[in-house]
Amino acid sequence: MSADTPRRGLGRGLSALMGETAVEQPIDPAAPRTAGVRLISVGHIEPNPKQPRRHFDDAALDELAASIAARGLIQPIVVRPSPHSSAYQIVAGERRWRAAQRAQIHEVPVIVRELSDADTLELAIVENIQRQDLNAIEEAEAYQRLIGDFGHTQEAIGKLVAKSRSHIANLLRLLDLPKPVRDMVADGRLSMGHARALITAPDPVGLAVKVVDGDLSVRETERLAREGRAPDKAAKPAAATVQSGGGNADVEALERQLGDILGLKVVIEHGDRGGRISVSYSTLDQLDLVCQRLSGEPI
Repeated sequence: MSADTPRRGLGRGLSALMGETAVEQPIDPAAPRTAGVRLISVGHIEPNPKQPRRHFDDAALDELAASIAARGLIQPIVVRPSPHSSAYQIVAGERRWRAAQRAQIHEVPVIVRELSDADTLELAIVENIQRQDLNAIEEAEAYQRLIGDFGHTQEAIGKLVAKSRSHIANLLRLLDLPKPVRDMVADGRLSMGHARALITAPDPVGLAVKVVDGDLSVRETERLAREGRAPDKAAKPAAATVQSGGGNADVEALERQLGDILGLKVVIEHGDRGGRISVSYSTLDQLDLVCQRLSGEPI
């Protein structure tokens, strides 16, 4: 499916905008700047400097440009009157705008709307997420901007983009990583799962380089991050109130296996009448991770 084909499931704001694209009309110079669907010169359109998407793949743009040259731009670009000039600022569709320029298309269909800065950012995020165009760092930075600049809560953002609050919280934690690691996530060398494992590593940059060079899996990255923290944990005396595994080698092996899966300390107390599994955590983020894995929610 090409990037110009309308997708189902767009956010409520963007869906409402896209529902009004039935007719393409040439621009009327006397018409107000917010009048319906029209054709506008690509040179009279400018990108949004706060666009959440920062990375545009050249090969994909060339492919889209070839499609636009052959069939035209099917889906209009959403714009608003620029707050800084007499031009129009892109709300959704910068990739199509860039490809249209490569295809040497002089005019493109647009929908013009009066939108606040907050509404503009919301619609840009929704469109990019629905198209899966944002990497994890771009998505996290966009959410942080909504929180810092416009006072959104994590719950409100979750409703806006149809994601869980824990998903939003986990993405925001990625911004605590050193910039070299964030750059590896942004350019696709590291996945979000790798990045989350690196957050608790003593040397996230060094481990990130090792992961990339060795093409290590997320599970291997989690194991190395735990091993890097092992000296600190070894200094702490083991709890004497619970006999780990009850002296049973099979139970102890199961404890280690569950601990590797969860990334946390697991203790199994087993007896003739059953037993109990205890998982130790030190932060709410770790508890949230356990809940996600038990519920099968993507992490």
